[in-house]
Order: sequence, then C-alpha cells, then structure tokens
Amino acid sequence: MADQPVVSNEKGGLKVIGAGFGRTGTLSLKVALEELGFGPCYHMSEVFGHPDDAAQWEALTRGEPIDLHKLMAGYQAAVDWPACAFYEELMQAYPDAKVLLTVRDPEEWYASASETIYQGSRRFSGSRMASPLSIVASIFFRGRKRIGSMINALIWERTFGGNFEDKDHAIAVFNQHIENVKDRVPPGRLMVYNVKEGWEPLCAFLGVEVPRDKPFPHLNERASFVGNRRQSRERLVSALLVGSIVAVLLFLFLFLRRQMK
Repeated sequence: MADQPVVSNEKGGLKVIGAGFGRTGTLSLKVALEELGFGPCYHMSEVFGHPDDAAQWEALTRGEPIDLHKLMAGYQAAVDWPACAFYEELMQAYPDAKVLLTVRDPEEWYASASETIYQGSRRFSGSRMASPLSIVASIFFRGRKRIGSMINALIWERTFGGNFEDKDHAIAVFNQHIENVKDRVPPGRLMVYNVKEGWEPLCAFLGVEVPRDKPFPHLNERASFVGNRRQSRERLVSALLVGSIVAVLLFLFLFLRRQMK
C-alpha cells in the first residue's frame, strides 16, 4: 500500500471491494454482484472497454498517486485485477466498503491462470518475434499495447516478480496474498468466499435477499475461456482477410478507372 492516501475518503461510491486474484471466480462474482444491485462492477473486462484506464492503473503500479474516485466513478463494486492489487488503497478511499476475498484451490488456480490469462496476455502483449497478426491487430486496436503493458507491469512483474512460470513461486505468492488480506482487513469488514458456496453466504454478508429462481452465475470456466479466445482470434483473422480483400478490390477499381481515362 502507498505510504500516503491516494485520494481522500468519500461517502458513497464503491460498496464492495474484491481482493481476490483473477481466476478465483471473479467474473462470476461480477455478474452476481450486479444481479444483487451492486452494479456496475469494475473488472479487467472494463479495462478492455476503456483502454485509457490502463495508464491510470500502471501509474498506480509505479507508486504514483491517482484519483481513484474519478477512476471508479459510477461503479458500486470492483473485483479481479487490476483492482484487487490495490484493495488497501480502495479500502482507504471507500471506508464503508466491504471486502470480498475470493479463494480457490491453489493448484486449480495456477492451472487455470496459466492456461488462460497468462497465455492470453503473452500473446496480447506480443513476443520478441511479433506475428503479422499481432502487428496488424496493434494497428487496428490501439489500446492493445497500453493494456498489455499494464497487465505485464502489474500482474506478471509487480505481483509475481517476473516468475509466474515457476509454479511453486506463483502458488506461494497466491497463498501469501490471501494471508495478507486476512491480516490487513478487519474481520467485520471481510468475507473469505468461494463462488461454489453460491448465493446464501454472499447475500448474508452484503445484507441483501437471495434472488428467487436465479441460479448463481458460473462463468469463465477454463474450457469456455480457451474456446472464446480461439473464436475471437478466428473472428479477427476473418475481419483482417475481408479488409484486405476489400482494399485490393478498391485498388484494382481505382487503377482500372484511371487506365480507362
């Protein structure tokens, strides 16, 4: 946590702060919280919709003060990375917010994170030998590089010390984070939660009724994540191919038109 407050305290704003790492059911929790009236809920998916946010989170990663109230304006909850890495700053900014620490079997968490967000971010941020598809995508999706830089700086470097591929190290970091949250958040403000527990304990902690005839959302399963990533890549390839064909046809049309004059 920063030595000085990032922003002054404020009533209202965030009511729920998620302190659990990504791949601990955070997308399911986001949807659940929004169903319970704590929406919209900030999640890494929001960064992809608002790529300018990435610069703010990366500045915070470097220890620079930012206006968290401005960044969180309009949201009632925040879960997943990047917010979970700054749960203490968010607690200070929103002293009435409750804290949810999502947990999961460490071995399952590592396998899931490794096969999904780690592999995805490696492709997203680009490798030393960037593929033609990666280069073209960076042209069409200008926020891509900014987001990739933030993810690398905050998650893979700051959180895991550039050594996520060392399974024992990554799991040790995961477990230590859980213990740190338990030590630093007052018991009355904290709930340690596994999304497999469903609605009842979550609703009891938040003081709301259990939704009637609404199954608890279970989203972003590993197979679904990998499948969605593959589909997104295929859609991007298709879009680029169509764009290339259109560009070639337009060039030929203009060329032939000029020759006929």
